[in-house]
Amino acid sequence: MAATKNDIPTSTPNLVWLLLGLAVVAAVRLYGLQYVALPDYDSVRNWQIVQEIAHGNLRHLFHHGSPGFSFLYAPVAWITTNFQVFQHLNALLGVAALGVLMRFVAQEARLVGWQLVLLTVFTGTSVFLTFSGRDFTMSSGSLLCFAGLVQAHYRRLQHPSRQALLRTTGWLVAGLCLNYKFILTIPILAVLELWHGDGLLWNPGTLGRIALLLLAPYIVLGIVGVLAGLPWYLWPAVYYKVAFPDVANAAGRATTFRLDGLYYPRYLRDFESPALWPGLLLGLLGLRRWLPKWRTLLPIQGYLAVWATCLVLGMSLLLKAPRGLLWAYPLFYTLAFLGLRRLPTWAFGSVVAVAIAWNTYRLQQEIFDYAPTRYPQVAAWLQAHGGARVASTVSLGLAPFLPATDTVLAITDEKQLATLRRRGFRYVLLDGYWRVTGIARFDSLQQQRPVAAWPEPLLTAPLLFLEHSEYTGLGYLETIKRQQIARQDSLQLRLFVLP
Repeated sequence: MAATKNDIPTSTPNLVWLLLGLAVVAAVRLYGLQYVALPDYDSVRNWQIVQEIAHGNLRHLFHHGSPGFSFLYAPVAWITTNFQVFQHLNALLGVAALGVLMRFVAQEARLVGWQLVLLTVFTGTSVFLTFSGRDFTMSSGSLLCFAGLVQAHYRRLQHPSRQALLRTTGWLVAGLCLNYKFILTIPILAVLELWHGDGLLWNPGTLGRIALLLLAPYIVLGIVGVLAGLPWYLWPAVYYKVAFPDVANAAGRATTFRLDGLYYPRYLRDFESPALWPGLLLGLLGLRRWLPKWRTLLPIQGYLAVWATCLVLGMSLLLKAPRGLLWAYPLFYTLAFLGLRRLPTWAFGSVVAVAIAWNTYRLQQEIFDYAPTRYPQVAAWLQAHGGARVASTVSLGLAPFLPATDTVLAITDEKQLATLRRRGFRYVLLDGYWRVTGIARFDSLQQQRPVAAWPEPLLTAPLLFLEHSEYTGLGYLETIKRQQIARQDSLQLRLFVLP
């Protein structure tokens, strides 16, 4: 019997090729991870909140509108509080997300084994996907849900059924629980549903079930929140507060909208693979044959291109950071790979192999060279000098390296130090993270002589600064200019005794 379309990609040999590619990506994602700190405030705060929830303290259940993230990792906190365990698990979750997407693409694009390995490693060595895969935020989990959503919805378009729609809704619900930003997928799903126009979604019975599925977590976790003493509306309120902030943040940013069509092209030019552009162009040329049949035929390239285009257009209206296109990067790489496949086999394989080598070189430059962290040295100094309570400028980066009995309190203004001194705080760490976040209220501290100081290379990394441009509200060039000023400072961690 001849092999069917679905028999080819799901065969054991292809699964082995996929696992081989994922093993390479996992090695890259985990390389040197034991020598770095959690890179940002949110990562440390998430680590702390997961531990709180694991022990029944639900006060921050709806932090960032992502209760599912805390519930996902809470069982780990019953076993260990070592932040590196959480960081490594989250990195591997990102690899699993890549595996789901790559298997789907291989199935639909009829990739053979060696092509699947190249696609997996090419995509998996994306500079930003690697960078974001080394923190402890919702990125890895939401990427997994996005991969599941894209696959489930494409199947629904190919083979319309109520079950397929409900399966798609299930992935949407999981994504909304893990990351409030998943709400941005709903308009894109609506566009694709309107394009398909089979009317299945609007069947009263189907629509009612979908509505119940979408509302269920908000109702159930809302009740849990009320029982824990939280307002019933707290989770939905996160969406409103993000869209319409009532006050400026500590960096002075007071809006969530900023039209800037050049931010992401500049980022892609400076950090991601140069092979993306010719690959995407070749892919567009290949899609010309599909355009006359767009109402009746949606090949995998066209489907992924719709998602990628909508993500770019939507995020161009909002404040920018590389993570704004988190879900688009694997689509860019996949579309570029499929476009390059139009070349002769020898040229195609050579170009992708060189592109992977280039990605690896850029990873060394932009990520691996910024290790190791010096926070353990700061913690050791404090332990030797009895510093159990420490103020830190904006950052919580020191916290995971101190005993649980010690306290690290992030401050946003040096005027807070007088009060903290009366509360028993002995030291303040002038952490260079204040430069990253643009909260410059520590002029007096900068003029004083520290009792100890250390470099912390990661606090000068361009990617870290760009990731906070959403928080500062600055554009691409403004952010890079700040980063270049920050890198001129040789010591990012300065410790002072409170007067």
